[in-house]
Amino acid sequence: MEEGFALWANPSSPHGEGRRARAALEDARERIKAALGWQGELIFTSGASEAAALAIVAAKIGRRLVSAVEHDCILQAAAGAPRLAVGETGALDLAALEQALAEGPAVVAVQHVNSETGNRQDLETVAGVVRDGGSLLLADCAQSAGKMALPPCDMAILSAHKFGGPIGVGALLLRDFALLEPSGGHERGYRRGTENLPGALGMAAALEAAGAPYLDPAVLEPLDDLAGHLPLADPTPYIRALSMPNLSATAQVMRFDMVGIAVSQGSACSSGTMKTSHVLEAMGMEAGIAANTIRVSVGWNTMREEVERFAEVWIGLAKP
Repeated sequence: MEEGFALWANPSSPHGEGRRARAALEDARERIKAALGWQGELIFTSGASEAAALAIVAAKIGRRLVSAVEHDCILQAAAGAPRLAVGETGALDLAALEQALAEGPAVVAVQHVNSETGNRQDLETVAGVVRDGGSLLLADCAQSAGKMALPPCDMAILSAHKFGGPIGVGALLLRDFALLEPSGGHERGYRRGTENLPGALGMAAALEAAGAPYLDPAVLEPLDDLAGHLPLADPTPYIRALSMPNLSATAQVMRFDMVGIAVSQGSACSSGTMKTSHVLEAMGMEAGIAANTIRVSVGWNTMREEVERFAEVWIGLAKP
C-alpha cells in the first residue's frame, strides 16, 4: 500500500504518472487472478457489497434467485427475488433450485461459506444444476477466497479484508465481461469511481501471503457438553456458531466484550442490530436456541491462547 500511495495518480489518466499507476494496477489484477487460479476477468470494487450489487444489477440474464441464507448485501441487492430453501444442515435444497430454474434462466446467488455458521455449500453440484438450467452461478466467496480453492462459478465476490488485506477494496470475478451490461467509465466501462490503487496492491500482497485460519476443535472440546451445535452439512475450521443455554446472544456479546473478546450475533456486518439471524431461521432452528447463538470466528492473526481464553470465559458464563 505504501508503494501504491507513492505512485498514486489516476490510473485512467493518459499522462506518464497515470500510465505508471495503470501498470501497477494491472500488475495487481494479474497477481490476484494468479493467486486465486482464476482464468477470467476481474473488476476491482470497494468491497464485497459493491461486487454483489454490480453482479446482480448488471447481469444480462433477467431473473434473480438467491438462497435463503445469503448475506444481507445479496438479499438487499436482489430485493424481491425468490429465496431458495435450505435444509436444517444449511445445504441448499437442490430440488427447490431445479424447480425454480424450470421457470427460465436466472442469476443464482449462493454463498460458498456461510458467514454465520461456517457451513460450506456444495457448489460443484450446485454449479452443475445451474449450468444445466442455462443459468449463471454467482458465488459469494468473501468468506472462502484465500482460504480454499474457488468453486466452479460464472461470477465470484471477494473482499480483501477477509484474508488480511485492507478495508475498502474487493473484486468481482467474472468468466467474461459479456455477462454484464456496462455501467460506468472505469474498469473497462463496468464500474463507476476511480480505482483504489493502494488498496489493490495491498489486496494482492495479502492474498499472496494468505494462509487458512484454523479453529482447532480440541480447544473447544470442553464446550461440547454445554453448547448447542448445528448439524452442518460441511463445517469449515474458522467460523463456528455456538448456542449457550440460558443466556441470550445479545447478553453474551456484551459479556465477552467486557473482558476484551470480540464475538458477534449473526453476521459481523449486521451484529450491531442485535437482530435474530435470518440464517438460523431459514435452517429451521428453534427461536429460543437461535436467540442464544453467537458467531465465533478466527482470522489470520488469531492466536491459540486467545481461543483458549474464549473457551474459558464461555464455560464460565454457561455453567449455572
